[in-house]
Amino acid sequence: MSGSSSPAGAGRVLVDVDNRQQAHEVNIDHLTALLAATIGAQRRATQDPAPAEVGLAFIDVDEMSQLNSQHMGGSGPTDVLAFPIDGLDAAPIPDGQPVMFGDIVVCPAVAERAPQPLGDELALLVVHGALHLVGHDHREPDETAVMKALEIDMLKQFHQP
Repeated sequence: MSGSSSPAGAGRVLVDVDNRQQAHEVNIDHLTALLAATIGAQRRATQDPAPAEVGLAFIDVDEMSQLNSQHMGGSGPTDVLAFPIDGLDAAPIPDGQPVMFGDIVVCPAVAERAPQPLGDELALLVVHGALHLVGHDHREPDETAVMKALEIDMLKQFHQP
């Protein structure tokens, strides 16, 4: 299943969705729109009119454990992983070609463990992953503060719990 959304004021953002888990109901339409809006809002500052593309997958615990081990050196499942490609500072892209932001992978079974409702936690994870794709990180305290503020802002603008 895939979807796309075009936020006002930015180039079109195509979101390719793959729901590979069956255990949890996921509001694909809302999370797709949230992801597109978040990427679009972050792109507005660059005034980049080129189309953009991002992948969003929902996977089970076993697949997430495997990805976490292979790509992050982690043990066991985590709630979200982001795999950036081009980001906001991409080299010039040929006309008509989309900017490939990368992929976000979310595990609803892990997200379900959070104290807030699953839909709100999935929204937070999608925004968190989107911010990683555009170059934000939380390795240092000042980076963490910036990222948290952006998460709150994006959720207030684009997610109505």
